[in-house]
Amino acid sequence: MLEVKNLTVSIGDRKILDGLNLTVKDGEVAAIMGPNGTGKSTLSYVIAGKPDYTVESGEVLLDGENILEMGADERAAKGVFLAFQYPVEIPGVATMTFLKAALNAQRRQRGEDEMTTPAFAKKVREAAELLGIKNEILKRPLNVGFSGGEKKRMDILQMALLEPAMAILDETDSGLDIDAIRIVAEGVNKLRTGKRSFLLITHYQRLLNYIVPDTVHVMAQGKIVRTGGKELALELEKNGYRDFVTATAAE
Repeated sequence: MLEVKNLTVSIGDRKILDGLNLTVKDGEVAAIMGPNGTGKSTLSYVIAGKPDYTVESGEVLLDGENILEMGADERAAKGVFLAFQYPVEIPGVATMTFLKAALNAQRRQRGEDEMTTPAFAKKVREAAELLGIKNEILKRPLNVGFSGGEKKRMDILQMALLEPAMAILDETDSGLDIDAIRIVAEGVNKLRTGKRSFLLITHYQRLLNYIVPDTVHVMAQGKIVRTGGKELALELEKNGYRDFVTATAAE
């Protein structure tokens, strides 16, 4: 379970998160929606351990353990996974080499033996088959020349291999057409379990047509201002965020 308690975060002189509270239970799919500039991506970066942000107060607890004192690699080994809005291309690094290095780095961090090449290849084949990923993609340099949908699908493959407890998808639908969104969503849905939790950060209802959330949170001015069920996303799609931004600014 992920618990964010009274989290206040700034970068430079600008406060981005302002006493934010959020709980995502085991097995829950929670969506965060809100206008641009309200701190949604910042929240994902702070949870994952990206530097450059100053945590002024609060805690981020994963299964009761405060992960804010951990490095990004330690958080990943504990089960935190972040799928970026814009996955980067890494020329010269083979996709399979990257995947094996990432998996074994986490295993070393947990004090486990590294996975042998045959065992790793078998695991990748099984995950790729589950997600409908063609073998040709795995032979290419990481994300180089990939379409937007292929890059996002590669993120989902990484998720399948690393088996995180808490998976955060930061605007994973950004720049994707409907077919690509459907493909990515199918991959996510196949990885849903009673233990694995998801935090979906998105502007739009369309992603939630395919990955149906248990809970929807509205974020404005650096805090959660309303929480509801999946129907809340439909309300936001119809009415926008104006009422929430206005109400928060008036406090």
